[in-house]
Amino acid sequence: MKSTLRISLKSGERIFVNGAVLRVDRKVAIEFLNDVTFLLENHVLQPEDATTPLRQLYFIAQMILINPEGADQSTSMFRKSIVMLVNCFRNDEVLAELKRIDGLVTQGRAFEALKAIRALYPIEDQILNAQEMTPATVEQIRKEIAPWR
Repeated sequence: MKSTLRISLKSGERIFVNGAVLRVDRKVAIEFLNDVTFLLENHVLQPEDATTPLRQLYFIAQMILINPEGADQSTSMFRKSIVMLVNCFRNDEVLAELKRIDGLVTQGRAFEALKAIRALYPIEDQILNAQEMTPATVEQIRKEIAPWR
């Protein structure tokens, strides 16, 4: 890390740092002085909210950050999911971004991958609402990923 990173947290807010969950009891500012893997609570997707293919991919990618002990398993599932999604989506923008996201995870940049996945949510919503991806395909993806959770 070239410079320090300062994060402000509200009372009761949680942050996931290198696999540990921290909760603060008052408003605080945390300054990271070196490289750290973290995820703010408001960016954590709960399993029950992983209801679409990209949200499921996000859930898996966040597990790489939140659970370092299971990172190999999460990364393996991420790779399997990326292949499945590339074969299911037809939108060129989504396909290009999925390939970039795969590269980010390969480079150990899962946090950036999460931001990129979130940015695709509106396009995914349009695709699903227009049924450009069949409900059967969405269900197949869900079944492939759901048992892992």
